Amino acid sequence: MAVSDLSPAPRVSASSRSHPKAKPGYGKRSVPDQRTPHEGDFALLPERERHIAGYVDALPEGAAMDIKSLARSQPLYGQMAIGSALRALGVAGHLRHVRCLSGEGDQVRWVTRTFWSRTARDNEWWSAFLAAEERHPAPQDATGSAPPPPPWAAAAPAAPGVDASSEAPTSVPEQPPVTTVPQQRTAEPEPVLMPVPVPQATVDRPSPAFLVLARLGRTDSRLALSAADCAALEQAAAEWFARGVDADYLTHALTAGLPASVDSPFGFVRRRLRDKLPPRLLAASPAAPGTPVRRLMVECTECGAPGRPEAFRDGLCRPCREPDPA
Repeated sequence: MAVSDLSPAPRVSASSRSHPKAKPGYGKRSVPDQRTPHEGDFALLPERERHIAGYVDALPEGAAMDIKSLARSQPLYGQMAIGSALRALGVAGHLRHVRCLSGEGDQVRWVTRTFWSRTARDNEWWSAFLAAEERHPAPQDATGSAPPPPPWAAAAPAAPGVDASSEAPTSVPEQPPVTTVPQQRTAEPEPVLMPVPVPQATVDRPSPAFLVLARLGRTDSRLALSAADCAALEQAAAEWFARGVDADYLTHALTAGLPASVDSPFGFVRRRLRDKLPPRLLAASPAAPGTPVRRLMVECTECGAPGRPEAFRDGLCRPCREPDPA
């Protein structure tokens, strides 16, 4: 008779490891009403998912939740295993990847957050929580605030036997008189000839869209593009920046959920630039009274496609839940 492995999740001390923090507004966000941690957490998950869940659960708020940061911070699993484990944890109801609209007025941008729940939640709970989060977003934590002054920045202690509260001595020791020397007549200095700057050829700096495309190969070798490919796709990538996203958002959208091998990086990136293009934010045109402002979109844990919370089941979009048999 087969017995399922119900050993508790290994408790990984995230504080003892060098796990990076995400940028202000990004990273891990724990949902409210969490129970206290105990050894039985994640006991029904497979061994790999138990380990990743225990490690993520121990991370502080605002910790980086991208696959590369998680793979670098723990030595047992690589990026492919981490990606598969995060997908399984999303299906099990422990996490949701969400894109939130942060900022006020014209200064708005999309940020990616990972909401984490130690208790597995069903789809109805996640839909209700994300709907409430969109209506009343929680204030950001202290990741964007200035850090407290370090201990060494405090005032230096006074020397033994010296009263620290006493002021500097009021009596200034008399300085010896300075002997004045009459100004001497010197020869006039010869004029210094300054070198004439030679005009250099103007070098056009690449656009932010071109730089994101050129760095894709360094982020993931499966998406290495040539200079001609970057120039051909530059206009399509620039449209993303025109819609308010930044370089990190575009890089994540292009590299999330990659297949095991990419035969044509140019065609793959071109299709993602077209299919995942975010909606345009019309800040200048006022919305009609009573129209809700969409400030939150769920991200598929498999392919990274954004959408409304009600369009996802188990953290997956419809194409990932029901793949094409062809």
